[in-house]
Order: sequence, then structure tokens, then C-alpha cells
Amino acid sequence: MIEVRKRGIPSAVICSEPFVRLGRTQSKVLGVPDLPLIVIKHPLGGLALDDVKARADSALAQLLEVLRERAS
Repeated sequence: MIEVRKRGIPSAVICSEPFVRLGRTQSKVLGVPDLPLIVIKHPLGGLALDDVKARADSALAQLLEVLRERAS
């Protein structure tokens, strides 16, 4: 994602709540401090399909917001 973002292509990283700090740190270290993080509830594994779909819906809503911000 870092290389994609550096090329100017709108992008984001999906991570669950416990990994937000790591995601922000890594994006700064790798030279893209403004890389958007799409944050979903943790955990993802071992969930019922409806719960996975709810997390996907949340991620999609956040991704659309990121794309809207980049388009304006």
C-alpha cells in the first residue's frame, strides 16, 4: 500500500483496533504519514458470517469517505 500511495493512487489500509498504533507508526516510518487507516472491530477470525459482513460494511463506509476526501 505504501508504494501505491506514494504513486498518488488513493489507497488505505484496513486494520483491526489493536493494530491502529502499529499501522500509524509503520506508515510514518515508511514515509506516508497521511495513509488512511480503515479501522474495524477486533477480532475478525472465528466470527459468524453476519458479524464479518457488519465489519465489511463498516470498512466500506470508511473507504468511501476516504475516496470522497481525496476527490475534493
